[in-house]
Amino acid sequence: MNPIRTEYDIHDHLQKYFHYDSFHEGQKEIITDILSEKDVLGILRTGTGKSLCYQLPAKILPGITLVVSPLISLMIDQVRELQALHFKEAVALHSFQQWPERQRILAQLDTYKLIFISPELLQNDQVIARIKQQTISLFVIDEAHCISQWGYDFRPDYLRLPEVIKAFNQPPVLALTGTATPDVQNDIKMKLKRPQMNEHIYPMDRANISLIVEEINGTEEMKIKRLLKYITTYQVPTLVYFSSRLATEKVARRITQYSPERKVAFYHGGLETTDRLKIQQQFMNNQLDIICCTSAFGMGINKPNIRLIVHYHLPTRTESYIQEIGRAGRDGKESVSVLLYRQADVHIPAQIIEKELPTYSELTFMLQRLLKYSADNEVLPTEEKAVEQQFHIDETKWRYIYFHLEKHGIVKQQRIIGTESQLTTALRDIHQFSQKRLVQKHQHLNDVILWANTKECLRTALYAPFKQAITQKSTNCCSNCGFSLETWEIEEQETLKEQDLNWHHLLKRVLLIGDMN
Repeated sequence: MNPIRTEYDIHDHLQKYFHYDSFHEGQKEIITDILSEKDVLGILRTGTGKSLCYQLPAKILPGITLVVSPLISLMIDQVRELQALHFKEAVALHSFQQWPERQRILAQLDTYKLIFISPELLQNDQVIARIKQQTISLFVIDEAHCISQWGYDFRPDYLRLPEVIKAFNQPPVLALTGTATPDVQNDIKMKLKRPQMNEHIYPMDRANISLIVEEINGTEEMKIKRLLKYITTYQVPTLVYFSSRLATEKVARRITQYSPERKVAFYHGGLETTDRLKIQQQFMNNQLDIICCTSAFGMGINKPNIRLIVHYHLPTRTESYIQEIGRAGRDGKESVSVLLYRQADVHIPAQIIEKELPTYSELTFMLQRLLKYSADNEVLPTEEKAVEQQFHIDETKWRYIYFHLEKHGIVKQQRIIGTESQLTTALRDIHQFSQKRLVQKHQHLNDVILWANTKECLRTALYAPFKQAITQKSTNCCSNCGFSLETWEIEEQETLKEQDLNWHHLLKRVLLIGDMN
């Protein structure tokens, strides 16, 4: 065995490269297995430093550590933070880069130790060919629950990762996430074709986050007024989650009108990438107090002082809820999650679920269009506008359908190679698979509804499906255990104006000084 794998002292490396004196729970165990070339599934609660589990090995291992990351903003933040720590050999490859910039990075891959990339870009032949010329010592899937949660429909390229790993000569694999039920854990291992992964599963419960479910028996205006009361009463960094893009904009405007001293922005997937990145950075730098957002915001956000998370609408699954509330209180201080539950709003996430997968009529229309492409031997469209024009569906549904056509072996290099009978069978199978997925998605939503209506301890009920023990709290546990926002004592309520006057604070933010692991 290579001496670097047997004679190192990882505590020395931790101090040398990241200036930390000790590991958080689970980090050392995961890193030790990685350095022993083992495949690892790691589940660490949000805010406890999952990223260090591959950042430190990237410094120690001789080759490149390749990290599959779900969001461009997350990649950019991680590279920026690493470079502030003088880890200059880190870079991100993503679709937002200009072509010359991406070409420059690809030409210099051998100068990097840590490369962040999306699963979609790992389907690019040129990118694959260039990476294959390097030695990949570790293949990481960050936020690995995306394999199970998004891979089946929203982002099927997650399900293509085993082929990518094979192309890179089967390096050790690290799958990391903050939330996964036992079923999702097994699904991750099966989809990665790594059934024997070493498991390091740690409790997901964040004891410093108090849980409140507040039922609103009335109009939506009553719900908005309740939110406005919280926003004005508690002058703390706040995220408000919505299921609707329009609602993020509408409520953000109401907050601005009602509380003009608070700096508010809305954030959703319909914004330009530059706008999303700008808003995220402003929030990170304390230039914004409140973000009204969809689930598109927040993954990997390393802002320690978020104190209040409000869910204006029901999330579609408990895993998403846990991930979103986990963005609060990363500094360990007491924080609060509030779900404003109004039964009349349950149809909103249900409608979103129904729109995520292609309908029978869309698939029927698709069949006729694909038969024409086959008869004319035409190349299938790849641009979003062309897809919408030709097939009357969005790009997300098209990626889902195309993935399944590939699985049926009737599309190759953007051309239809199957017969009419094969196409008909494939689209029928896609419809049947979609119906099964819809049943599963609605069941996940129903689990959230049942949880919101439970009379038991909210914390106990929330983590029951994960088969994990929780931290027993005598105070500030949940609304079913007697906690309310009226009794919440905020440890620190620092306004933006005060931060602006504190040049020491601003300098630390600019230089990224502080705990990041």
